[in-house]
Amino acid sequence: MNLKDRDKKHLWHPLTQHKLHPETIAITKANGCELTDEDGNVYIDAIASWYTCMYGHCNKHITSRVSEQMQQLDQLVFSGFTHEPAIKLSEALIKILPENQNKIFFSDNGSTSVEIGIKMALQYHFNNGEKRRTLIAFEDGFHGDTFGAMSVSGLSIYNSPFEEFFLDVKRIPTPNGENHEAILNTLKAITKNNNVAGFVYEPLVQGAAAMKMHDAEGLNSILKFCKNNNIITVADEVMTGFGKTGRHFASDYIETKPDIICLSKALTGGLLPMALTTCSKQIYDAFYSDDLSKGLFHGHTYSANPLACTAALASLELLQSDAIQNNIKKITKQHKAFGERVKTRPKVKSIRQIGIIFALDLDVKMERYGNLRDKLFKFFMKNGVFLRPLGNTIYIQAPYVITKKQLHKVYQVIEDALEIV
Repeated sequence: MNLKDRDKKHLWHPLTQHKLHPETIAITKANGCELTDEDGNVYIDAIASWYTCMYGHCNKHITSRVSEQMQQLDQLVFSGFTHEPAIKLSEALIKILPENQNKIFFSDNGSTSVEIGIKMALQYHFNNGEKRRTLIAFEDGFHGDTFGAMSVSGLSIYNSPFEEFFLDVKRIPTPNGENHEAILNTLKAITKNNNVAGFVYEPLVQGAAAMKMHDAEGLNSILKFCKNNNIITVADEVMTGFGKTGRHFASDYIETKPDIICLSKALTGGLLPMALTTCSKQIYDAFYSDDLSKGLFHGHTYSANPLACTAALASLELLQSDAIQNNIKKITKQHKAFGERVKTRPKVKSIRQIGIIFALDLDVKMERYGNLRDKLFKFFMKNGVFLRPLGNTIYIQAPYVITKKQLHKVYQVIEDALEIV
C-alpha cells in the first residue's frame, strides 16, 4: 500500500476538509528547494514549506551542527536549568533584534509565541495595579490557532465556531498612506471608551490575509500613539522575521519599536519546531518581584530544546552570511523584474512586493478555498512547482538558496496559469 493510502487510515491534516479534499501528496525526500514524492515527481518548494526552510531543506550547515549537539545534550528541563545553546542563541539574537529588546522567552510554535505576548501585555498592567483587558488588532490579521491568538485574528473562516469565547478585541484598518488620521481618531475613541492593554499586529505584511501589505509611516504613527498611552505593542514577526522583508525584521523599517516581538517559522531554518517571545526590559521588570504571583507562569516541556537552539544558531549564521544576504538582494531584484513583466497582463489585478515576498492578485472572483484555487494548486503541482494560492492571490516566498533557473521556472508556471483562470 502506498503512503497516500496509508495516510487516509488515521491522519487528520491541518486546514483540510477531508471530505472535499481526500487526497494528499506523499513526500519522501527534500533537498535544497526541491521536494520529491513517492512516485518520483520533483517540485520546487516556492513557499519554503510555510516560510520555514529559508536556507533550503536539509541544509548541511544546520543538520551537521544539530547532529553534533544531539551526541552531547538532547533535551533538558528549562525551569531551573540552562545550557549553552540557549545562552549562545540569546546572545546572537540580541545583537540583531531591535535595540530595545532585552529578554527572550522560549516556546515551541508561532501561535504560542503570540499567546505569550498577549499574556505579557495583559499581566504587565495587572502587575502594575491596572485593570486593562481590551486588545487592539488589525482587520484581517492572523496570529495563530490558540485562543488568545485567535481572539486577535480577524479571519472568521478560521475562527467562527469559537468567537463567543474570545478576549475583548477592537479592530482597526491597516494604514494605507491616506488613512492615518482616521485610524488615529478611531484609536482615540477606543482608548476613551475602553481600558486598552495592548496592540497586536503583523508589521508591514499580513501573511494569511494573502500577503496584504501596509504603510510603514502609518504603522509608526499607530505605535507612537500606543507608546504615549501605555498600550503594550506586540509585533507578530512569526512570518516576516529573519530576512524575508529584505531586513532582518519588518520592525527594522519602523522608527517606533515594539515592546514585544513574536518569532518562529524560519527561526530554526525549518528543521525543528521552536518559537520565541522577546521583550524590552520595561516589560520584564514588571514581572521581576518578591511577589511570586507576579511571575510569568507559562511553560512548555520542550522550551529551549538544545537541538532546536542549535538549529537556530546555525540558521542565524547563515542569515548573516554574505552569501545569503546577496541572495536576498538578487531574489528581490528578480521579483521586481517579474512584477514589471506581468503587471499589465490580462487577469492580473495588482502586484506587491517587499523583499523576497511577492504577491499577485488575480482579477477574478474566487473563494479562499474554492474550485479555482484547487485548479490552480493542481496546475502548479502538475508543472513541478509548489505554490499555495490564498483566495485570488498567488504568492512566492521561496528559500533564499533558490537558483535563478528554479525561480524563472516558478515565474513561467505562474504566467502559464494566467491562461487558465
